Amino acid sequence: MEREDGGVARQNEGVAVGRNAVLEALKSGAQVEKIYIARGERQGSVVRLLAMAREQKIPVSEADRVKLNHLAGSEAHQGVVAVLRPVEYATIEQILDIARQRGEPPFVILCDRLEDPHNLGAILRTAEVAGAHGVIITKHQSVGLTPAVTKASAGAVFHLAVARETNLVRAMEQLKQAGVWLYGTDMAGADSLFETAFEGGVGLVVGSEGEGMSRLVREHCDFLVRIPMRGRVGSLNASVAAGIAMFEVLRRRGL
Repeated sequence: MEREDGGVARQNEGVAVGRNAVLEALKSGAQVEKIYIARGERQGSVVRLLAMAREQKIPVSEADRVKLNHLAGSEAHQGVVAVLRPVEYATIEQILDIARQRGEPPFVILCDRLEDPHNLGAILRTAEVAGAHGVIITKHQSVGLTPAVTKASAGAVFHLAVARETNLVRAMEQLKQAGVWLYGTDMAGADSLFETAFEGGVGLVVGSEGEGMSRLVREHCDFLVRIPMRGRVGSLNASVAAGIAMFEVLRRRGL
């Protein structure tokens, strides 16, 4: 059973499924073409959802469960489904523009071959909360913005620029040319995360769940930083490690 605050956004299929996913789509200004709600559904967060749809002049129609199940691709839609226009990935230049518009040095998260949708979704959620200007993922050997990723992100994908690059090393070079220093998270890193200044533009590079960063990606990092650990387990989940690093950057910036 889906929780009240749950929901799935099927971005690539142009559908947002569930109350929270539709609310986040409305709050973010995503191009919502139409919303379908279950007949007689007028309680809880649906009231707020309907008010926002009315303000944005988005048509709302009642539908039976059969149609909602068909639109959502499952029965786990909480009586709410929104039809969206296709969402496009951002470019690296657009991510850098966001930093310029905020008057802040760039803060970008780079994901090297992340395959677990829950890890990527958690990283997107933390990146949005930590004030990152964008996230870069790879086209190959990596999960994209799937429904599972969007669900794990708790709707953060609607508020965060995500670029998808064929060549991550080339993306790293583009960031370097823009004055961004690249910090790879690595257990064998020479520098402790908590002794790193993170001055100027920052690009945090997160490796894959099983193998970490590829050799070329590691070689193109300016620094390799490690998270000090005292327990017997030798590593952290990719999204947990990324979250710790992101908030250390935030702390160093005094925010």
